[in-house]
Amino acid sequence: MHDASELVLARLPSGVPIRTTVHVYGEGSLVDGPNGPELDVPADGGPVIYSQAAQHGREVNGTAVLRRLHERLTGGGEEAVDADLAGALVTVPVADPLTFDHVSYTTPESLDATHSNMNRCWPGDDDGTLHERMAARLWAFASAADAIVDLHTGSPAMLTHTVYMRGDENCRSLAEAFGTDLLLAEAAGDDADAEWSERGFAGKLRVAATREGIPTITPELAHSREIVPGAVEAGVHGTLGVLRHEGLLPGEPEPWDGTVARNHLGRVNAAQSGLFTPERDLTVGDEVVEGERLGVVHDPTAFEALQTARADRDGIVYSIARESTVTAGSTLVGVAERLE
Repeated sequence: MHDASELVLARLPSGVPIRTTVHVYGEGSLVDGPNGPELDVPADGGPVIYSQAAQHGREVNGTAVLRRLHERLTGGGEEAVDADLAGALVTVPVADPLTFDHVSYTTPESLDATHSNMNRCWPGDDDGTLHERMAARLWAFASAADAIVDLHTGSPAMLTHTVYMRGDENCRSLAEAFGTDLLLAEAAGDDADAEWSERGFAGKLRVAATREGIPTITPELAHSREIVPGAVEAGVHGTLGVLRHEGLLPGEPEPWDGTVARNHLGRVNAAQSGLFTPERDLTVGDEVVEGERLGVVHDPTAFEALQTARADRDGIVYSIARESTVTAGSTLVGVAERLE
């Protein structure tokens, strides 16, 4: 069974509605409510999984994942899922149409000066800013779920990984079911790095939902702005693993045998603005040791070396800046500290 409906998230100053589409598969449907479509799931309808993509509009691979998943759940052919869902899967392929249309990460300040990043204001507010209202509208679906997969993508030079709340075993098992080789355990609250609160990470969908007792993961599928078949296939494979783990599909997800590392705040930053040249043989996935040379930032006009970037910890390289022009404070290399 498949049902879909247009969902109005909010309205622009001119009155133009900000629209997206919500899909429901399996034991559920969408019914008319006072504010638009609402989820209706039978009491004995099994677990509910919620998945969304494109909170950040340039992160298009998650949207492509949900399209491919739709084809496998509703279509025929060799890749069709040969089973009925024993529960409901709810998906929103474009969570933030504003950033999607502008191929951007955030909205202009003129639209939301308080929360330009939608993933900093969950669970939202029906009477709040534009993004808070949009998040609140989607939260009505997300909060009804038993588990959440919030699909994101990183840069071309980022190792595919899945982020989950450190210390939450339900989130950990959900991340293992998704199946990326690298899992990043992110601390929250008092246990987190100071940057966590400074950047408003408490308002991430993953954090807000986990605190409400809903196991939630954020897969980061490498590549933004470009649909990459390998990234899409990883996302489809991972989401099917989650559906098996939660009992919507028969069978078990593939056994996981990867690496868990400390959260992704372990970054080597630019001390000065300039041009960054990574070490010639440095690639994502490399193991590095504290003090190891990672690259050099040069003054583009005087040619002098401004900074020799070195690893501040032993760990795994999960991202490398490939846009050579860097500003002070920007990330040069991400190094995740191995936990297991």
